[in-house]
Amino acid sequence: MITTQAAVLTAINTPLVLTDIHVDDPEPHEVRVAVTHVGLCHSDLHYMTGTVGADLPVVVGHEVAGVVEAIGSAVTDFELGDRVVGALTPSCGKCRNCAAGHSTQCQRQSQVRERQRPAFTLPDGTVVDRLGSVGAFSQHILMRENTLVKMPDEVGLHVGCLLSCCIVTGVGAVFRGAQIRPGSTVAVIGCGGVGSAIIQGARMAGASAIIAVDLDDARLEASRVYGATHVVNGASDVPAAIRDILGDGVDYAFEAVGSARTAQTAFAALRATGTATLVGIAPDGTDLQIPASDFFFGEKKLIGSYMGSGQAQQDIAEFARLYLEGRLLLDEMVTKVIPFSQVNEGFDAMKSGDVTRIVAAMPTPADTTEAVR
Repeated sequence: MITTQAAVLTAINTPLVLTDIHVDDPEPHEVRVAVTHVGLCHSDLHYMTGTVGADLPVVVGHEVAGVVEAIGSAVTDFELGDRVVGALTPSCGKCRNCAAGHSTQCQRQSQVRERQRPAFTLPDGTVVDRLGSVGAFSQHILMRENTLVKMPDEVGLHVGCLLSCCIVTGVGAVFRGAQIRPGSTVAVIGCGGVGSAIIQGARMAGASAIIAVDLDDARLEASRVYGATHVVNGASDVPAAIRDILGDGVDYAFEAVGSARTAQTAFAALRATGTATLVGIAPDGTDLQIPASDFFFGEKKLIGSYMGSGQAQQDIAEFARLYLEGRLLLDEMVTKVIPFSQVNEGFDAMKSGDVTRIVAAMPTPADTTEAVR
């Protein structure tokens, strides 16, 4: 067990509290990672504001990169000093969904995440929960071996951390979820970090038109860097504006906000036989009202995509190669790197349209001298 600093959520709608916690030793299939960088994600905000439930106290954060500093007795794929990024979706690799290539829907995920002892505790023994069994806003974390991916030395971890959530979620929704066809038309509603990744995915997939939709003009302008061919301000009648541009609806619409209104807009923006993919996490209890006739007479489709709908380890490694080839933009997506001590200010800054992704950097280099076997 080691003692480290973490940003702990102790009450809904209150700032994260920087405090010492105890981090358990790795279990046989676990790795302890000295965190170097964490991306600030809107999913974290859902838990911080209570729109999605969480057990308190909890360490949020999941878009993580770092260095392996300790390994469990059964770990075979990692060594001390390996540079890694993490994935939010552990999988058993054996259930029906895993065998079919849908590891994000592993039927044994809850069992895979079980530990004999709490991973995080306060000095007084209080158990601290971890968002997604990660809890990345901590200088040291524990992750299962099959949720980590080695990073090439040429990939800076301040951008590599985006691969673990923002990129795998957005680009994965294009290739694994919707499986868009080359030459098709695409609308992306919500142009923050995940929306920007979806736009890049659509560009790499060969979409002929990519329409970015957002309420913020700064984000709309930035979307052109990632591959948007047209922009529409979301305050307008979005489906009508898309039809004005294309003469029809789009083949594929992606919703990256997480609200009923934008989900329904994505569906309405489709042409007949089109597919709308919901990527944004909506608050608990959100319901949709969709015209049933659009399914029957228009043959429209509505699907969801969680964490890229694929094999996280394989996909993250491939996206790292795309970055090194210059086809996937990461540096451009990192608006600012802030000290970990300013994490609360970072979440406040996310409300601005000038922000695509903010990354928090841990204060000290990783110590890779200790092994636990």
